[in-house]
Amino acid sequence: MSVSTQNQAQSLTGGCQCGAVRYVLSVPPSQVYVCHCRECQLQSASAFGISAIVAPAHINITRGTVKTWTRPTSDGGKMSCHFCPDCGTRLFHGDLKGDEPVSVKGGSLDIQPDLSRAKHIWAKRKLKGVIIPEGVAVFDEDPEI
Repeated sequence: MSVSTQNQAQSLTGGCQCGAVRYVLSVPPSQVYVCHCRECQLQSASAFGISAIVAPAHINITRGTVKTWTRPTSDGGKMSCHFCPDCGTRLFHGDLKGDEPVSVKGGSLDIQPDLSRAKHIWAKRKLKGVIIPEGVAVFDEDPEI
């Protein structure tokens, strides 16, 4: 069952690769992005990153504690990156105590997000050979939110 078709009354769960950190989302993501920026390529060690967008109030860490690393962003800001201190799995990007939406790293969800309608962002940095499905929203950089 995909995130987009899962019963909204049912919580979504996820965690790190070693199981030391577990979390529950009390609502489904408002949006799913496939990000082709260089930063997501580096953090995922892959062709792109997957971000499921959720308000921080709907994220509950149920086991373990995340460690936070802050990196500069391309617009001169700072991005908080939260990960498991044991295995290093990246779990969230953003301020977990703030009001702005947080990016839950899609690969950390127990039920993988359905990417068939995900918005593709930073497509101008897409690796050669990566095929973006026809009919989905594509943005050269960040979308206007």
